[in-house]
Amino acid sequence: MPRFYASQFACLLIAVLNLHLIGLNDTGYAASPDPKPAPNVIFILCDDLGWGDLGVLHQNESTHPKKFATPALDAMAREGAQLRNHYCPAPVCAPSRASLLLGVHQGHCGVRDNQFDKALPDNHTLATVLKTAGYRTAIIGKYGLQGGVKGDTSSGLSQRWSAYPTKRGFDDFFGYVRHVDGHLHYPAEDWPLGNSENHRTPKEFWHNDQEISQQLGRCYTTDLFTAYAKKWITERSRDDNTAPFFLYLAYDTPHAALQVPTMEYPSGQGLNGGIQWVGKDGEMINTAHGTIDSFRYPEHTGKEWSDVEERFATMVKRIDDSVGDLLQTLRDLKIDENTLVVFSSDNGPHHESYLKDVNYAPTSFQSYGPFDGTKRDTWEGGIRVPTLAWWPSQIPAGTIDRTPSQFHDWMATFADVARTSPPAVCDGVSLVRSMTGNADRSASKVYVEYSVGGSTQPYDDFEKRKRKRKRGQMQVLMHKGYKGVRVNITDPNAPFEIYDLENDPSETKNLADTSDEFVKLQQEMQDRVLRMRRPNETAKRPYDQMPVPSLPAVPMTPGIIRSVAKGSFDCVPDFDSIRSQPPSAVIIKGIPNRPAESHLGNEDRVYRYIGFLDMPADGEYRFELQSSTPSFVRVHDAILIDNDFHHDASQKRSTRIRLAEGRHRFTITMLAKQGEPMWYLTCHAEGDSSNDLTDGGWGIPKP
Repeated sequence: MPRFYASQFACLLIAVLNLHLIGLNDTGYAASPDPKPAPNVIFILCDDLGWGDLGVLHQNESTHPKKFATPALDAMAREGAQLRNHYCPAPVCAPSRASLLLGVHQGHCGVRDNQFDKALPDNHTLATVLKTAGYRTAIIGKYGLQGGVKGDTSSGLSQRWSAYPTKRGFDDFFGYVRHVDGHLHYPAEDWPLGNSENHRTPKEFWHNDQEISQQLGRCYTTDLFTAYAKKWITERSRDDNTAPFFLYLAYDTPHAALQVPTMEYPSGQGLNGGIQWVGKDGEMINTAHGTIDSFRYPEHTGKEWSDVEERFATMVKRIDDSVGDLLQTLRDLKIDENTLVVFSSDNGPHHESYLKDVNYAPTSFQSYGPFDGTKRDTWEGGIRVPTLAWWPSQIPAGTIDRTPSQFHDWMATFADVARTSPPAVCDGVSLVRSMTGNADRSASKVYVEYSVGGSTQPYDDFEKRKRKRKRGQMQVLMHKGYKGVRVNITDPNAPFEIYDLENDPSETKNLADTSDEFVKLQQEMQDRVLRMRRPNETAKRPYDQMPVPSLPAVPMTPGIIRSVAKGSFDCVPDFDSIRSQPPSAVIIKGIPNRPAESHLGNEDRVYRYIGFLDMPADGEYRFELQSSTPSFVRVHDAILIDNDFHHDASQKRSTRIRLAEGRHRFTITMLAKQGEPMWYLTCHAEGDSSNDLTDGGWGIPKP
């Protein structure tokens, strides 16, 4: 029978550790609380806006015959930071949005590939993390992660969606629930130009528990979301000025139906101009007038552009006007200095219009910028997304952040600015240091996996060998400054193509096998991707059955590393991000029965244990964890067992994983109240329940 390994082991103090010896992250610890109020956070996410659609990133310097301007976003970039190497988790919306909200990359996400409308897993989200830190939270716009409807719907459909936004940490929701509803941008109107019945009829629109589409006549969603965001921000600022807020503003444009507004953007900006909330049925906003789908910006007409080109440029310009309006609202409310605003997109540019008999191609304005690839590609044009960060009191004007980063980093970043720790499940690192230009930071785990049919578009400005190249199973890893990418994977051992993006952003020169250095790098990439992800039965991959590679053999000594940090936490935190005094770290030998521990006192703490286990052979192993307090376990960088969210001390959590023969690193993090927590972790080879590999088998590298 497995035993509870208990509190304060009778242990031998070997040494205070040099944390670099075992590969821990560098961590800065705050010696005292920041006296300033926690900042507000706004995350603006566009739908299918390409890296090349921003003036400051591509349009302004483009030599392409057709281009447009984004003056408000350019101003935001000049006043803040450009994150020039920021990546979405997958080149399509559902997995990208799920990874963003959950703070995990696609190797750990419960929503993968094309799983639109699948329920967002019930775990920590951006909203729960910030709500726990005292924030008021809201989502305005497109959601698409609600899950199926079950049972009687007489009490309202919102109560039947298992992952409705208000069940995932958001206090307020105003927008489209379903993915497909966000394809149309006039929720209350018929659109006779649509290419199918689904793209011609009104859509449901929800405000918390009420469906309100019939109140939204002639409301264009970019305007509607902007007006409600301004209203919500103003109310939070004036009515509850002691609590910070987090707003996730998810525009559904410029994707899908290329619909345009009813009228020009109202004059002025901010509290007394621009888009305004009116709040009357049939006139919810001040642009709910005139004819739907009729307005084009004058600068986009009379240039011999096609109808769809005028439409697309108008949609982007409307987003640009809206962002400028929002930033001015923050200034008018005098909260701009203490508000972090991030602007990004869920994936690369699309190539559809949903109009009858006419389509749209991102070649019109080179929406993919200087890269190859579009939406659904893992070439740079499909996954590198336009990203800006604006925080007047903290981000120096004109900052250029070229460090690679990805959506799951925002959970760690927002927790950092909220002066709390992200949960241990988070795969991200805080971007505060790099985007404020203050210091280096821990490297992001940039990782993409995605599967879809079809091929890369055959555009003339794409490298010839990529045109019409089959997609299939695809995978991307950033490692040591290089991009590894695999497309149409059929062999689990298929090599990565390796690119130096700094000098070859268009991915024209594959460096794989060009020298011993890249032969070694290839093996490192092959090993690393297997050490940082877990298979998902709903999105099977060719490499799912590959055993996780073991680590190189080094001299070991029996024992386990235990680190302790004081502090009270609502969940198992990422240990390296704890905002407290540096933790103690000691090496302990053996895992004997619990001794007396009166010297520990009654303070709340978080414990981290790091140890290495030797697997006797390649094979599938069963791990089982039970703990008296919330706990979390990783093997290498992969999530092994999550016993944190909805923790139940009476329940065992178990998993199976294929591991290669040899040494594997395990990290166990858990909360504790009044002493060290009670826990046990067991490991058995499949079919052998008698030999617990964790029973005295822990080792660590010799100092």
